[in-house]
Amino acid sequence: MQREHIISTDVLIIGGGVAGCFAAIEAKRRNVDVIIVDKAYAGKSGSSIMASDSWGYFDPKHYDKLDEAIDLVSKGGEYINNREWTRIILKESYSTFQSIISWGVELPVKLDEATTWWRENIAGGVKGRRGDPGYPYFIQAPLRHRKLAPALRRQAERVGVKIIDRVMIIDLMRSEGERAAGAVGLSLNTGDFYIFRAKATVLAAGWTTFKLAAGYHNLALTGDAEAMAYRSGAEITGKEFQESVHFNLADFPYAWKSNAEIYPAYWRFVDAEGKEINPWELGPNSTVFAFHAGRGPIYWDFDDATPEEKEAIQKYIWKRGNPIELERIGFNPFKGGKYRIFGGCAAGSSLPQSTGIWLLDMNCSSTIKGLYAAGDCCATYCWGAIGRLPMPPAGLTPAAVTGRRAGIGAAEYALQAGEPELNHEEVERLKEETYAPIYRRSGFDPRWVTRLIQSIMVPYYILYIKHERRLQAALTLIEFLRDHMVPRLYARDPHELRLAHEVRNMILNAEMILRASLFRAESRGVHYREDYPYRRDPEWLAWTKIKNEKGEMKLYKEPVPKEWWPDLSKPEEERYPFMFPKFQ
Repeated sequence: MQREHIISTDVLIIGGGVAGCFAAIEAKRRNVDVIIVDKAYAGKSGSSIMASDSWGYFDPKHYDKLDEAIDLVSKGGEYINNREWTRIILKESYSTFQSIISWGVELPVKLDEATTWWRENIAGGVKGRRGDPGYPYFIQAPLRHRKLAPALRRQAERVGVKIIDRVMIIDLMRSEGERAAGAVGLSLNTGDFYIFRAKATVLAAGWTTFKLAAGYHNLALTGDAEAMAYRSGAEITGKEFQESVHFNLADFPYAWKSNAEIYPAYWRFVDAEGKEINPWELGPNSTVFAFHAGRGPIYWDFDDATPEEKEAIQKYIWKRGNPIELERIGFNPFKGGKYRIFGGCAAGSSLPQSTGIWLLDMNCSSTIKGLYAAGDCCATYCWGAIGRLPMPPAGLTPAAVTGRRAGIGAAEYALQAGEPELNHEEVERLKEETYAPIYRRSGFDPRWVTRLIQSIMVPYYILYIKHERRLQAALTLIEFLRDHMVPRLYARDPHELRLAHEVRNMILNAEMILRASLFRAESRGVHYREDYPYRRDPEWLAWTKIKNEKGEMKLYKEPVPKEWWPDLSKPEEERYPFMFPKFQ
């Protein structure tokens, strides 16, 4: 028999990564009660723990060139970045770095050493990598391996934030006045039911993946925030933009962190015939290996690396502070050799900051009063349609900035808002839906349905080389899972109950991805349509929006402000950083 717990707070934060901790710390400074709820363990799970090796920020020495940097981001992001958010995140990036240092986050080397090395080895370009004009304005400061997220948790606890681990939030609640009223959740230890009554709620539960084990992404990132927000009536955006394919070592598929810390410092790839592959020839590296499908095996080639380049690889690992035992797994690029690779280990991942909950303002408010978003589930569009150019990988910095702003916005809203009135019929309905899989005597195992989702969504010809016929075929299958399997998911304990709800969320996100990919009838950034291998300006200088209207998924177009458009009088090859090839 499950017990019921009712907990009241001013601000409820769902997710305890970088965004959630920044939101909690800022909210608590405004003298409100703050609770973080995480379905795993805040500070040791999610994408924050996996990506916390460096912190990107706009170099304050170049503040006088901020407009120039924003222009570079706009071109690199294919002109659908939100320039207001680009400006905010660049301007506030350095202060977030100062914050984490003041909270005890360690650097493996002196900052000036790392800065000099970054300028010489990355900002100046590396072998095989296209020179990115934005790099001179940015710094990627190294952090000690996996020390960031735990330090943020400790800081949150120091200022009085209450953290509840191992409780999965299942759905959001709305009050009778249609404002956010908190959420309901499930204890993964005891199976108890939790009702969190909150004046304001911040969603900071990460992005969407499809649980691929051979990637660096945490297996708990199943699009929970976006799914809950959609079911609650909030608008979602950017689902057609999927994160880069990311490659991994074919013979060591679980050794992602080893190769992740090397590839920015050395880029040389060859196909089975020895022909060199430049990841930047075909545009963003999200699609490069998909374009070479059927032409493998593809090798990461270190045979031609010079002693200086091998030294740069070693320095890159050292500067990022990662104690990696490369020889233990049989991977030693310092001695040369060719290593087979495969792409797609991050397939299904959302494009950070360009996919997620649609924002109404710079306080990270959603379209539901009292509901805020931060981090990877928060769509600022600060980097546009690519996310990796012309900036170094920078998911953590926007997470911190949006977390800080969402925490401030939520706290200020909570200070003037009254207690929300709970809709008790809704609470009972949500409780029934929460436990439905465990009350069934038979049904579909969520692990098996997860494999079905992967088999439908992960192939390169669905996620990366898209075509209307294939997208529609995949959508038909996903709709079948939604209508015939989700209602019959079966669980025997709280852990399997968690898996069942993650499956429900992944299927909903898969449907949004497919519908948005069909809706955007062009190619732009990491969204490539084989049947539309070109950009359609000005028609698609726009953002896509998805909304749940009476149970039906509706899609809309939101035009990018005209003053942010490129100069349409120039040829496309001058307006954009690359041209799309024809896929064969």
